[in-house]
Amino acid sequence: MSCLVVKLGSSIVADKRGEVRADVLGGICDQLAELHRAGRAPIVVTSGAIARGMGVMEIPLRPRAMDELQAASAVGQGKLYQAYDELLRARGLPSAQVLLTFFDMSARTHYLNARRTLRKLLQWQVVPVINENDTTTTDEISFGNNDFLAAQVAILLGAELLLLLTDAEGVFTADPHVDPGALLVPSVENFDSLRGLDIGHAASPIGSGGMRSKVVAAEMATAAGIPTVIASGLQGGTILAAAAGESVGTRFAAREGRYSSFKLWLKYAKPVRGRVVVDAGAARALREGGRSLLPVGVIEVGGSFDAGDAIEVAHDGRGVGKGISNYSAAELRKVQGLKSAGVRELLPRAGAEVVHRDYFVLA
Repeated sequence: MSCLVVKLGSSIVADKRGEVRADVLGGICDQLAELHRAGRAPIVVTSGAIARGMGVMEIPLRPRAMDELQAASAVGQGKLYQAYDELLRARGLPSAQVLLTFFDMSARTHYLNARRTLRKLLQWQVVPVINENDTTTTDEISFGNNDFLAAQVAILLGAELLLLLTDAEGVFTADPHVDPGALLVPSVENFDSLRGLDIGHAASPIGSGGMRSKVVAAEMATAAGIPTVIASGLQGGTILAAAAGESVGTRFAAREGRYSSFKLWLKYAKPVRGRVVVDAGAARALREGGRSLLPVGVIEVGGSFDAGDAIEVAHDGRGVGKGISNYSAAELRKVQGLKSAGVRELLPRAGAEVVHRDYFVLA
């Protein structure tokens, strides 16, 4: 059974008061049911748990503090899924709530478990309703927002299409809210064509994304060979039109993909916290040999980062790649340029690699 991943933004799921848009979700579930009857399994990735919690608790603006975001999500998550479950069940579709974290995608065992579970749900003809587990995640171990989560799910399952639904008709040449001359970009074959356009439209007061994050999610998915559409979830029939290949919103053509889902996430979504400069030998080993980065090859450490953060690796003023550091900036400054024996003397418990090759992607 072929599957499609449909991601719903907070502005589609909930109104400004944090109340569920039952009419909008009802129309979306009608379309999901039609796809299901046609043998095309829909998967929902939904935002809106925090927005729903804000509505219940009468919080007017999206919180910034992590504990408040997590608490709002805890209040809203069950109520949000209940709305989906009731709407889908009324259309003859059983559903299942699936909460994922970054570790479920980055750790191999968790990744395989998540894929097996989702595949079994599809085999049982159950509609997965997926959200990030906001109640336990942190900035350092989160997807950032559900656009990236949706792209990861699409890659995980080899979906035939990723559809990102928002309150805009698609990608515009400028912000249509402030520029009346902004034009819809109907299709994107090459992401370089978007350079110079003002596509960083702000997220809604109850959301965390914005148009730029959706374009990055599209870049992730299309790099894995999955076509992606960004379109309005407030217009009727959008899902069916996109699934049929009709011209709706902005369609991004699939590219030939070579990266794993984790490396796509690392390349496009994980924020960089620091920078290291390496010597010519280390740069060559990374670029041509597929090797890990060792402390001996590091000649300069920039920024303040912790172990587990993403860092840029550069040589001679050019980016070599990006990876997850096994060292903090302070630790790495102590051992940069040293061979393994010298590293062990100063940091006996430190790992051999600054960045392991499995957690590194070329620029």
